[in-house]
Amino acid sequence: MRTAKIHRQTAETNIALTLNLDGSGKSEIQTGCGFLDHMLTLFSKHGRFDLTVSCKGDTYVDDHHTVEDIGICLGQAFCDALSDKKGIRRYGNMLLPMDESLILSAVDLSGRGYLGLALQIPTEKVGTFDTELVEEFWLGFIRNAQCTLHIRQLAGSNSHHIIEGTFKSVARSLKEAVAIDDAFADEIPSTKGVL
Repeated sequence: MRTAKIHRQTAETNIALTLNLDGSGKSEIQTGCGFLDHMLTLFSKHGRFDLTVSCKGDTYVDDHHTVEDIGICLGQAFCDALSDKKGIRRYGNMLLPMDESLILSAVDLSGRGYLGLALQIPTEKVGTFDTELVEEFWLGFIRNAQCTLHIRQLAGSNSHHIIEGTFKSVARSLKEAVAIDDAFADEIPSTKGVL
């Protein structure tokens, strides 16, 4: 079973995270940031990943450290759970509508961290959540998952819908990329022989 357990403790956050890539979409999320809880719950559901996250962070300052560090931990968990990446499809993409928003995401589990992010989020906040933290979350994720991730907003005017569409789209792209291709189950999907 492709699973990972991550514990990260700093002066700013204390995070425990578990991930099962071959799950059913069950989640238990308690980050101290309600909007992030919502995003991670739907990420788990749409990716069919079993995910637990517990975080005690310095949210009395703001949500920055919590959001960034959870992105780091989730990326580490994907990297650990994928191990040598033998048999995976490697690539995934999803064009996802969320009401008036339309989000395209594409991922390559390449071993190289790169984020191509093109979102036009019209407000600075959704509730108490700073919308600029969306980029911080995905930067933490890609650097530690060691993947290339492109996210493009093709339409959208509601900040909540744009961000929610992003998390759903990326979850479904990752679901496709981590899936085992039975025809190549014993192969690393690279001419280099390593990812």
